[in-house]
Amino acid sequence: MRVTAVYACVRLIAGAIASLPLSVYQRQDEGRQRVRNDLWWLLNEQPCPSVSAAVFWEYLVAQMLLTGDALAEIERGRGGSIRQLIPLDSRAVAVRQINNRLRYEFCRDGIWLGRDQDDILHIPGFGFDGTRGMSVIRHAAREAIGLALAAESFSSRFFASGAHPDVALKVPGKMTQEQIDNLRRIWANKYGGAHNSSLPIVLTEGTDLKEVTLSAQDSQLIEARRFQVADIARAFGVPPHMIGETDKSTSWGSGIEQQGIGFVQYTLAPHLNRIEQEINRKCFRTERLFVEFNVEGLLRGDSKARADYYTRALGGTQNPAWMTPNEVRRLENLPPLAGGDQLAQPKDFSNASATRETHEPPSTTAE
Repeated sequence: MRVTAVYACVRLIAGAIASLPLSVYQRQDEGRQRVRNDLWWLLNEQPCPSVSAAVFWEYLVAQMLLTGDALAEIERGRGGSIRQLIPLDSRAVAVRQINNRLRYEFCRDGIWLGRDQDDILHIPGFGFDGTRGMSVIRHAAREAIGLALAAESFSSRFFASGAHPDVALKVPGKMTQEQIDNLRRIWANKYGGAHNSSLPIVLTEGTDLKEVTLSAQDSQLIEARRFQVADIARAFGVPPHMIGETDKSTSWGSGIEQQGIGFVQYTLAPHLNRIEQEINRKCFRTERLFVEFNVEGLLRGDSKARADYYTRALGGTQNPAWMTPNEVRRLENLPPLAGGDQLAQPKDFSNASATRETHEPPSTTAE
């Protein structure tokens, strides 16, 4: 996390997921219905007294990206009801497979605890091997992060020495050790460090100056650091332009709307799917109830594009409508209107229906 590209990728993904509403639905014969129960409060407001839901999901997603696994204890009350969700440090939890079931062991308040897999939310990263997921840091971006740290360390030393490479003083003839030490001391006092970078050095008796290390330009430091940012972003599945690397970058589509859609579909969707399935199978154990992230806010375009979409959805171009006014208002966080739950029908469609009813041939069935 000391590398800014890693910090930006983790912050972006974790923050985006933590900002999404996690709705609870009940399946019905005709569609589904949103419900507000105790689990909704735990998932969206306060999983446990010590943290809010946003902090909880940011922590879990960061753990999944950095260590490969996100773990949280499901504390149940009487009757199996869920009382709270307690985040766990995945690095301090031992995971073992016993009789085709996972057992989790960890320490809390000086006491070792063991939990069955039914009482632990376990959201692994990509490449789950049966007990652990693959860490992006260990398996994909370790070398890239190491190079980024090395480049940053070199930059720090380079600018600390006055933004000049290492040099050698070439003196004709032989010098005593005392003269060599004096020359080194004079050079360090006059030319060492950023605070002395503007002071001149006086070379006499034919003394020559030779560089013995590559300069920042010759070593392509800037280009290397840009490449490492793109390489780290690639490992996390984040477009480089979304973490500030815009040099020669490409994006999904040409507009902000398309970039947001691409980020949701290709970066967030796999993480969201794993989280939803883990909650469904551990917290409900029934197909009647399920959770689903609402990504509508991230997929919305600008005001003009959204207005055009709603116009077509409401049947404003003389086409059958597929959304009601209240459904549109709900997406825009507006209160419902009286009579706003009816689908609008185009005039041509209504006239055609009326014509068919008026000119319907008489029945030939005998009375």
